[in-house]
Amino acid sequence: MKKFFIQTLGCKVNQYESDGIGSALEKKGWVKNKRTKACDVFIVNTCAVTSKAGMQSRQAIRKIIRENPTAQVIVTGCHAQTDPEEIKKIAPIIDSNKRAVHNSFGIHLISHKDKTKIADNISLICDNKSDLGFQKTDFTKKNVFPGFDPAVKGSMTRAYLKVQDGCEAFCTYCIVPYARGSSVSMPQNDVLKHLRELNDSGFREVIITGIHTGMYGLDFKKRSSLLQLLEKINREKPVHRIRLSSIEPGEINDGIINLASKGNILCDHFHIPLQSGDDEILKKMKRPYDASLFEDVIHKIHKTIPTAGIGVDTLIGFPGETNKQFENTYKLIEKLPVSYLHVFPFSARKGTPAFNFTNQVDPEIIKKRCAQMRQLDQIKREKFLKNNFNTKLEGLVQNKRDKNSGLLKAVTSNYLTVFLKGKAELKGKILNLELDQLDKNLIVTGKIK
Repeated sequence: MKKFFIQTLGCKVNQYESDGIGSALEKKGWVKNKRTKACDVFIVNTCAVTSKAGMQSRQAIRKIIRENPTAQVIVTGCHAQTDPEEIKKIAPIIDSNKRAVHNSFGIHLISHKDKTKIADNISLICDNKSDLGFQKTDFTKKNVFPGFDPAVKGSMTRAYLKVQDGCEAFCTYCIVPYARGSSVSMPQNDVLKHLRELNDSGFREVIITGIHTGMYGLDFKKRSSLLQLLEKINREKPVHRIRLSSIEPGEINDGIINLASKGNILCDHFHIPLQSGDDEILKKMKRPYDASLFEDVIHKIHKTIPTAGIGVDTLIGFPGETNKQFENTYKLIEKLPVSYLHVFPFSARKGTPAFNFTNQVDPEIIKKRCAQMRQLDQIKREKFLKNNFNTKLEGLVQNKRDKNSGLLKAVTSNYLTVFLKGKAELKGKILNLELDQLDKNLIVTGKIK
């Protein structure tokens, strides 16, 4: 039986797509291998969000070729889309006798639009007879939603469902619009169908994801919206609960916030990219909001749902960022009821406007600022955890125990990870929990109520 291995770099959308490719191959009789050796085909689903991500993607390809010089290697994803020539230039692998032992069949590049066709065309691809033809995204043409059918299940306790792809924001630091093209959405009826399929397969939570999820439905002939989709899901309740993976601050409205309140299907958890708390830097980033709007949204969520988890992305060290501008970001987050932070250092990405911006910030300064933000993250996490004691929480028990403690792990609707004592039959179940103890490493244990 032929074996394949998929290595995924980057975001949750990439993970969803890798799971979709894997499921389609398994239906055709292929066997998924967890190891990077002894496979017939290797698939690398690349990321291009930063220069480092692109470099890591190329390193992954080189490692596979070095360890498996006669295997087939299929490369897809955002780095393949934005930098195909860089991938084609990957240097030959040299053996101990200084002889080139580059992969015998070369690298098969598959464009983003053809990612869903890999399983159907794998024989042609591997025989170098593919008629797919690699093409960069054409922004002059209407894109078609690149989805999988039936629903992608993956191997996690919580399933992902990509309902939107592409982006038209063109933030000055971001390469993603050049990799995925204009915004396209999965039809509402297909979304509901996939949610029902996932529920029938035993999934209690589905994470609704996309590249720019807040643009959902705006590409339809009869325009719709993310709120309309969520309202329909809430009415029909095809699965126990859903979670939004990420949503822009300017796209969080009263309707979406209310749907995350008690009794509704949407989890009380919002992950919101701020990037900077300084208005001048936000303008340079071409972000469509200011710090005041962001602050209002956070307060509105917290006032409506005091226990809601609120995660925030920050991008530190954007070109020209002064000490004062960094302090504006720090102080804004410090005063807001934020639950946790994701802190990213700015990395100049070739192909974006910011790559050529002047006044690049010294890497050591960026490193120190990121360290400050990560300390703030710990403060926010601890405070949020303490605020959740003596509160009834709804947790989904994960299928895998914690490696170190052997305890069960549950993810609450407001995105806390709670460690529990319990038997294996609790895995995959929704339980009512209360927090019990919090240690110095912010590990929290809970009790089943």
